[in-house]
Amino acid sequence: MRRVFLLGSTGSIGTQALDVISRNPDRFTVEGIGGGGANIARLVRQADTFAVPAVAIADAAKETDFRSMWDRIAAPKPCPQLFLGAEAPERLCSCARPEDVVLNGITGSVGLASTLAALRSGATLALANKESLVAGGGLVGAAMRRPGQIVPVDSEHSAIAQALRSGRHNRGLTALCTDGTSEVKRIILTASGGPFRGRKRADLVHVTPAEALNHPTWKMGPTVTVNSSTLMNKALELIEAAYLFDVPADRILPVVHPQSVVHSMVEFTDGSTLAQASPPDMRLPIALGLSWPNRLAQAARGCDWSRAGEWTFEPLDTETFPAVALARSALRHSPLHPAVMNAANEVCVDLFLRGRIGYLQIMETVERVLEKFRGDTVTDLQTVLGSEAWARREAAKIAKG
Repeated sequence: MRRVFLLGSTGSIGTQALDVISRNPDRFTVEGIGGGGANIARLVRQADTFAVPAVAIADAAKETDFRSMWDRIAAPKPCPQLFLGAEAPERLCSCARPEDVVLNGITGSVGLASTLAALRSGATLALANKESLVAGGGLVGAAMRRPGQIVPVDSEHSAIAQALRSGRHNRGLTALCTDGTSEVKRIILTASGGPFRGRKRADLVHVTPAEALNHPTWKMGPTVTVNSSTLMNKALELIEAAYLFDVPADRILPVVHPQSVVHSMVEFTDGSTLAQASPPDMRLPIALGLSWPNRLAQAARGCDWSRAGEWTFEPLDTETFPAVALARSALRHSPLHPAVMNAANEVCVDLFLRGRIGYLQIMETVERVLEKFRGDTVTDLQTVLGSEAWARREAAKIAKG
């Protein structure tokens, strides 16, 4: 029986993780959950349903709401232990033990501190918070207590990790040993292309938030969905892959695959390419993250090979969607440039969703912030946070015009 601590439990990753756990009650117990506090009713129901002993709420002001709703829904059961405030997810992670798994499903670089806390606990980290590596990849590597402590949960990086088991690649944060040997030639990172695949820059001038949130394949939170439409999500995943697998950015090739069945591929030095394929369903990589290196039976449905179908692949249109080029440039400049890129993008996406800036202004503003930044080596978490704070201020200033 594996104990699970789940951060971001009320979001898309968190709710699907609890669905996986509910169908495998003999494999997992939920020891802790955490949320920002925006959906207290869901957090209470989750804590009650899974008999969770500890709950983290980042918004301390929601304590009264949680307790009063608990009394209405779950009494006379005792209220779980509550960790409150911005550091609550980290404190929850400190309760984990080396034999446990912490699934970090927080959205945004705010999840970095929790990633570091989970690694310090010695627990296996099932990482769905790509921004942790984007903002502080070097810090994450330094916080690891053992090889292979991180298991990627993003569908693309889970696919890569699965394919890598077919060849030697003892490099990166997911390697079980670190002798440096590798048979990998390159990584092919697939992208759905989002809702605006095939459009040119001029077609995107008047894009609305509703259009950007209408993803053709995946159901995700608003920030991730907008990032998918601009291909910033793929840019962040390229940076994540570079850190996770210790492969240079110029050997990571994003390609558009609109069917979203091949989740990524690894090309080996002998010319063989291995792909992981399954219908788009995040429960599969989540299940692998929770149970790695073992597989859970019937975690998700497989491909239907009895019916005709096709898989197509297209090159990225980097002129219309410059995010991946910005990511490559950020990696070349300094370890802090990716953190600045992500922080500026988070501000711009929020402004776009609130109708304060246009769609094309998202990438334009991010690019201008990167041009102004003078990077340095990452020394500690405060250096990263300071760079992010600068980027957020600059992005807001530039966006206001």
